[in-house]
Amino acid sequence: MKAPKPRITKPRLVWRWRAYKKAWEPYYRITKTECGKRREKLYLIDWKGDAKRLDALYWELRSGRSEAQKQPAKQTWRECIEAWRSDHTVQQNLAASTKASYRRDMDRIAEKNGDKPMARITRPVLKAALAKMSDTPRKASKYAQTISILWNYASTELDWPLGPNPAKNLGSYKPAREYEPWPTWMIGKLDTAPENVQIAAQLILGTGQRPNATIGMKRDQFTGRTMFVLDEKSRELFETGCPIRLRDFIANLAPRGDHVIAKNLRQPVGYNAVEKAFRAWRDTLGPKAKPFTLHGLRKLAIIELAEAGASDAQIQAVTNQSAEMVAYYRKRANRLKLSIDAQDLRK
Repeated sequence: MKAPKPRITKPRLVWRWRAYKKAWEPYYRITKTECGKRREKLYLIDWKGDAKRLDALYWELRSGRSEAQKQPAKQTWRECIEAWRSDHTVQQNLAASTKASYRRDMDRIAEKNGDKPMARITRPVLKAALAKMSDTPRKASKYAQTISILWNYASTELDWPLGPNPAKNLGSYKPAREYEPWPTWMIGKLDTAPENVQIAAQLILGTGQRPNATIGMKRDQFTGRTMFVLDEKSRELFETGCPIRLRDFIANLAPRGDHVIAKNLRQPVGYNAVEKAFRAWRDTLGPKAKPFTLHGLRKLAIIELAEAGASDAQIQAVTNQSAEMVAYYRKRANRLKLSIDAQDLRK
C-alpha cells in the first residue's frame, strides 16, 4: 500500500512514488522544446523528509544555483592533456626524455587546473604564476613552454576556439635580474656543500655549460686534455678543451657509476635533486647568498676565461654562448680587473 503523498505543492514540483523505497520522492521539473519536441528533465530533491530542507533545495533549483544544474566544464586542461598524450603522431616525434619532462608539468597542470576550461586563463595570470617561480627560471621556462604547447595543440588539432596564446613568447622566461656570477667568498664555502653540489659546481665552472647538461655528464666524456660536452639548447655534443683543475678533480673522484654524479651504476642523479640540495645549502649561507644560482657558475666561467686573457672567440669555443652574452660578461670582468689595477696604484 502506498503511503499518502505529501501535501507540499510548488510550481514545477512533482512527486513520484518509488516502490523499491516505499516512499514519495520530490523532483523539480524543467520542460523545454527542442526541434519541435517537448522534452522534460527531472532533478531529484534530496529532502530527507524535512520540509525546510525541501524548500531551500527547491529555491536553489528554481534560481539555477543548484550544483545539480551546473554543466560540467568543457574544453578543460585535462581533456587537452589526455588528447595530446594519446596522439600517436605527436608522441612518435618526441624523445623519451622530452615526453617525461613534459609529463611532469602536465601532471602539475592537471592536478591544479585539470577541470577548468582552458579559455579562462589570461596572460597576466600566467605571468604572475611564472613570477612566483623566479628562483627556478629553468622550471618557469619549461612550465610556460608546456602551456604554450597545449594551447597550440588545442587550437590547431582539437579546433577549440581559445583565442590568442597567453604563453606566447613566455617560453624563454627569464627572471627580472641577470644570473649573477658567484663571488669569491661563496666559492670558498663550497667545501661545506653536499658532495653532489660540490661536484656539480666543479662541472659547471669547468665546462662553462648549462647546469642540467653538466649534471648528467658521463665519466667517459672526459678524455684527458679534451672533453665532450652537450649544448643543451642546440642539442649539440661537441669536443672542447678540459681545464687542468677539472681534469684533476675528475681523476681524484671515486667512480660510483657511468655518470660523474651517479644515482646508481647506470643512472645519473637528476637535476632537480641537485638543485634542491643546492638551494638548501645556499640557505645556510644567509641572505647574501640568495641572488646566486647554479647557472651563475656558467657566467663565472666566462669571467674567469676573460680575466685569464682568452679572446671572445676562445670563450665561445669553450662555452658555446652567444657573442652578445660573452661581451656582456667580459665587460664585467674587465671592469673588475681594471678597478683592482687602478686601486693598486694608490699606494
